Amino acid sequence: MRPFATLLLAALLAPAAAGCGKAVDLTQATHLTDISSGWFDAGVKDGQNKLVPSITFRIVRNPGTDVSSLALNVAFKITGDQDTSEDVYVQSVDFVGDATAPITVRSNFGYTGEQPRAEMLAHSQFRDMEARVFAKQ
Repeated sequence: MRPFATLLLAALLAPAAAGCGKAVDLTQATHLTDISSGWFDAGVKDGQNKLVPSITFRIVRNPGTDVSSLALNVAFKITGDQDTSEDVYVQSVDFVGDATAPITVRSNFGYTGEQPRAEMLAHSQFRDMEARVFAKQ
């Protein structure tokens, strides 16, 4: 499947407070790795094939960083549009050592069509999607 044309990572947002402890700047304390994206075959919905955007990644924390788990918001939007098509919330992502297990997030918003899935990607009205990952502790 064709990957997203652009994958924007507003990777791991601004300072967040670790409970009652000192503030942790997640943009400095963590980073994304092992990123892959593309279109997931969501099966047949109302008699039509459905494709939805999907992204998989790991979050790595820098050694000595006081970050134990994160809440994520992944914003999917059509490339070139200003508005978000869908936000997907992931309530809790835990670290095992200094990294998370692979995290896969899929939007429910996607494309449907009667044609085979491979032909859907080549359709004139098909548009690529972007994903932005935001996090807080």
